Amino acid sequence: MLARRYLLLDPLARGGMSVIWRAFDQSLHRMVAVKVLTSSLHADHGERVSVRSEARAAARFFHPDSIAIYDYGETVTTGGGVAAFVVMPLLDGTPLGERVEQGPLPWTEAAAIALRLARVLMAGHARGLVHRDVTAENVLLTADGPKLLDFGIAAWAGDPDDDRGTPPYVAPERLQGAPTHPAVDVYALGVLLHTMLTGRTPYPETTWEEIEAARRTAPPPRVPGVPYAVATLCQRCLAHRPEERPAAAEIVSALTAALGAATLGRHVRRALTVAGSATVALSLLLWFQHSEPRSPQHAAPPRPSPTSALVESSPATAITVEQAVAGFRTTLEDRTPCGATDADVVLDLNQVLNAVVAPHGPAASGGTQRLRVKLSDRMREGRLAPACLSELEARLDDIEAALGAN
Repeated sequence: MLARRYLLLDPLARGGMSVIWRAFDQSLHRMVAVKVLTSSLHADHGERVSVRSEARAAARFFHPDSIAIYDYGETVTTGGGVAAFVVMPLLDGTPLGERVEQGPLPWTEAAAIALRLARVLMAGHARGLVHRDVTAENVLLTADGPKLLDFGIAAWAGDPDDDRGTPPYVAPERLQGAPTHPAVDVYALGVLLHTMLTGRTPYPETTWEEIEAARRTAPPPRVPGVPYAVATLCQRCLAHRPEERPAAAEIVSALTAALGAATLGRHVRRALTVAGSATVALSLLLWFQHSEPRSPQHAAPPRPSPTSALVESSPATAITVEQAVAGFRTTLEDRTPCGATDADVVLDLNQVLNAVVAPHGPAASGGTQRLRVKLSDRMREGRLAPACLSELEARLDDIEAALGAN
């Protein structure tokens, strides 16, 4: 029991500096997530004041892809020290670490996740906050996209050295006692991107002792098999010198461009495929037109009148759920009218759509309504063009009709 209020039930995840518990808030009667820092605050009053200040600053920091802060407190540990804890919403999702354990992610998926995280870091850095523990365990993959945990234990840029962080993700300068700086988050994001792309961290060391004993003089490892721009960006994030790393805003720009180029490439390939099919069809049509003329007895039957056509036509075949979903995805990825949509918005909408049409997903009335709200929100944010919204809502009508027919 923490603060005579939060009943810890079972651990959900463990990191280098904390443990996340599924807990019950006995005051408000709701399930929550409680992150307990494993490092003690000892009895240093100044340190405790600093941690409280950081938690308050993080609680005022809001970003849709960052977990909100409900509460902050301190508790006496079994060893007699004082440890901090942060209370957050309990979200339904999968830790990115579990996803990575299954193998490397497609580079577009990894880049889209990194882009969302870079946007959170960019907003935090603009307020002078440094996360300090960007790891796969601190990213939760939800139906609304990836969420970054732990801004509740962020630090102010320029804070002196401390013992927080997860070994494989800690920037080299932190081992030398350098103050907290946004570049440490960039390094950790580089480790995370490399891990998503390859299924393993860029360096084999996993403990403090191994990392402190390592002497790295060669350039950071380069990820094979991905676009040049992505591999180069990842390598720059892992630069040994913090001043050589890009800022979070630069990462956002680079990943947006890379994902945009990938989307454009898909459209070009699709257009070429369609153009090739049209060429074949036109060639066949011309061949038949120039083939031997038909005799009168083989002439085409007279065209039926409009009235008879209406009577004799068969009813249209109802669209299937698969066809309706494919129509939504095609519209979302087409250059007209949705070509200006950010790649992370496309990924977000596709993830919500997956939840709607999953075999055990929400009912049509609730699931599709949630997607409609998501579309409206993205348009209000200026990240979805009105014409794109109109077309997607029409495709959503098809999905609702198909779900209702089933």
